[in-house]
Parts: sequence; structure tokens; C-alpha cells
Amino acid sequence: MKKINVGIIGVGRIGSLHARSITHHIPSAKVLGITDINTANLKSLADELSIEKIYSGFEEMLDDPEIDAVLICSSTDTHADIAVKAAQKGKHIFCEKPVDLTPEKVLKVKEAVEKAGVVFQVGFNRRFDHNFSKIKEFVASGKIGETHIVKITSRDPAPPPAQYSAVSGGMFLDMTIHDFDMARFLTGSEIVEIFVNATCLVDPEIGDAGDVDTAVISLKFANGAIGVIDNSRKAVYGYDQRVEVFGSKGSVVADNDKPTNVTLWSEENISGDKPLYFFLERYMQSFTDEVAAFIKSVEGQSLTPVGIKDGLNSLLVALAAKESLSQGKPIKINY
Repeated sequence: MKKINVGIIGVGRIGSLHARSITHHIPSAKVLGITDINTANLKSLADELSIEKIYSGFEEMLDDPEIDAVLICSSTDTHADIAVKAAQKGKHIFCEKPVDLTPEKVLKVKEAVEKAGVVFQVGFNRRFDHNFSKIKEFVASGKIGETHIVKITSRDPAPPPAQYSAVSGGMFLDMTIHDFDMARFLTGSEIVEIFVNATCLVDPEIGDAGDVDTAVISLKFANGAIGVIDNSRKAVYGYDQRVEVFGSKGSVVADNDKPTNVTLWSEENISGDKPLYFFLERYMQSFTDEVAAFIKSVEGQSLTPVGIKDGLNSLLVALAAKESLSQGKPIKINY
């Protein structure tokens, strides 16, 4: 079978990670070319991975008939425009989250993708995590009965620079949007109401930039379940990623991944490893697995596991979270 020729638009931290994952772990695909507005690292990455083509811009890549699919890993404010043009050129699309910061532009992407009949997948990698996918399996199989409560703890080890808020859309659209998608994914139900209590306790400059870094978020789902998400931009002990889904017949829990699961019991104390510190360590395999799933969809072996609807609906929840915080009241979400 012919390999799927992939072009990567934006080869910063995530784009270069995807390039290495495809090259080393996905034999049915090939990174044919790369492009980035920052040209400094293009040649070194191309040399490292034997990538044949370096494009002057994404337009040149989209004009290349040899490219079957593109990974959009550029800055958030470019995602939607590139995705529309890629669809018009008949390229299958993997787009990092969020697709855009406005529903209107996401809907334009949806229209273009549906008109072109191309595959479109959003980069919600946590769905592919070994722990969370197992929780989904238990919930979907009815092992815990009807879902009653979802609890998600998501805390970063260190905050981003305050100026990052201006381009990322803020914590709810950059960080918590993963948790909103995870809540939808695990329950199999849409979030219909949200109430946010949030503040700035980690870095005053984040507050000065108009964002928050600490939040507790209450959710109501269409299936009657309720949920809570707690976020912090700084957990001094590492990258804190825990989930519990409680139901009428039981509960299923995912704890943090650690370097080892060894615990020392001594006269002085009981001790073990802290959680993995960096998100690339914690979710490395899930990044590979999500792109592998995308390639299978391009090959026609499976349906897209995370489509444009998932990107749009999680964005609507994130925007409702901002509205709830500003108004100080619960917000109902209309899809």
C-alpha cells in the first residue's frame, strides 16, 4: 500500500514531535515536507528525519499534488484560514486545538471540509491516552452503570508567560478546552450548563493580562450527570492529571503517571515518585496514537475519531466558561 504523504505546517514543539512520531512509529505515512514562518530549524529537522521538501510557505505545500494530508501545528490564529484553504485543495487535515477562537470561523472550516469531502481531525490527544481510553471503555460498557459524577483534575507544573494569553485565548480556550473535551468524551454526553469560579493566584502578570490561572468549574450534562473540573497553572509536584467517573454501579479512577510505581515504606516515612513533570513526557504515546488514527481515517480504514463537531462544541463550552466568569452566574450552552 502506498504511504500517505504528509506535510507539516508549523514545526515548533508539537509539529516537530509529530514529525518524529510519524517518521519513527507510523510506517504507513511519510513526512514529505515541512514549513514554518520561523525558518531557523527547518533544515536541521529535515536533515534529522530525511524529509525531502522544505516549502517557502503553506500555500506552496498545499499546491503540491504529492501531499495527501497536512498537519496544522502553527499558531492558533492561523488554524482556520489554513484549514479552509487545505480543504479547498483536497488535502486531508489534522488540526491542533483549538480550530479557532470563534465559532463562526470553525463553522467556515466545517463547511469547507464537508464540501471537499476530506478527513478532518482535531488534536485532542488525551482521548488516546492509555488511562483515559480505558476509563472510556469501562463507562461505555456499562461497568459502572449510569454515569452520575465526573471529576477531572488538570494542573500544569508551571505557568506559561503572561503574554501567551493574548494569542492563546486564555486558560479556558488553551488549557481547559482539553478537559471540556475529556468530560464530553468520558460521559458520551454534551455539557449543557457551566458555572465557573476562577481567579489569579499563581502569577499576577497573568491577571494583568486579563486571564486566570486557578479555577473550579461545575458542569451539567445532557444525560443528567454532573461534573467538576479543577485547574491550576502551577502544581509544584508535577503535571497533575487525574480523572474519576462515578456511576450507579461503581467508580473508575485514573491516577497520575509516574516514572515508577514503586513506594518506599520506612520508619521515617512512606514515599514514592512524583508525577511526570512535563506534558510531552506524560502524553508522548497519545500524540503518536492520535496521528496513527488520523492516518487510518485517511486510508479509509476507520471514521475520524475526533471530528470538527468535537472541536466546535468544546470551543462553545470554553467560551461559555469565560462568560460565566465575567457574569458570575451559570451559563446554558446552546449547540
